[in-house]
Amino acid sequence: MNGRAQESGLPLSTQQIRERIGDLGRWFHNMKLGGVDTAPDHFLGDYPRFKWERFAHAIPQDLTGRTVLDIGCNAGFYSIEMKRRGADRVVGIDTNEGYLAQARFAAEISGVDIELRQLSVFEVGRLEERFDVVLFMGVLYHLRHPLLALDLIHEHVARDLLVFQSMLRGQAAGPAPADDYPFSETAIFEDPKFPRMHFIENSYAGDPTNWWIPNEACAMAMLRSAGFSIEDQPEPEVFICRAQEVVLESQAAYPARRRYDRD
Repeated sequence: MNGRAQESGLPLSTQQIRERIGDLGRWFHNMKLGGVDTAPDHFLGDYPRFKWERFAHAIPQDLTGRTVLDIGCNAGFYSIEMKRRGADRVVGIDTNEGYLAQARFAAEISGVDIELRQLSVFEVGRLEERFDVVLFMGVLYHLRHPLLALDLIHEHVARDLLVFQSMLRGQAAGPAPADDYPFSETAIFEDPKFPRMHFIENSYAGDPTNWWIPNEACAMAMLRSAGFSIEDQPEPEVFICRAQEVVLESQAAYPARRRYDRD
């Protein structure tokens, strides 16, 4: 951009971009906007770009004709990448208006059109629409009711592809659990490779919104239980899934059914 960018038709210098980035508060997504890094001192490094580069090949290079929903879009890094792959429409939702303001600015500087709405994953039914690709990246462990979130995504917004990422702790997954166990079976609960969800009562990594952290087997089991088949795992924390039919009789509780169908 030769040190200049465009916002609302007016040119912005590199210094003006830097000032706007600062005005928008602390950024969690490090993005290069007009040559300026938004979070150059991120504790994870060049995040989320370094993670994106590990699994970008597992998502279709050409998204022409497809719609994308980015749940928990933060500053819009992944939403912008989806538009760069030609997605017809990208909708980003987040509960944090500060992150949405960052995403608006990032989209403007990047020259892409993204629809942004202040919604939580528990409100996706309000969109009244299914999307070809749903991104659910780095959100699950911030939720008090994580399995319900996956159920709602399956019921209301996932038409086909789900790209899921969660922080994982514990050992890597072993063989898939059996379909059933006798009541007398207790040894499996001592197996560190059995699906486990760790509850964080107070705080983890200085973040009191880290509530539930699954091990790998648990994340995979939750995805299957919510109605997603796991097609690929291109990165240790990333799962490429497809929406499948859910057997309602297997659900002890289930979210309200949708009242629309635009498939």
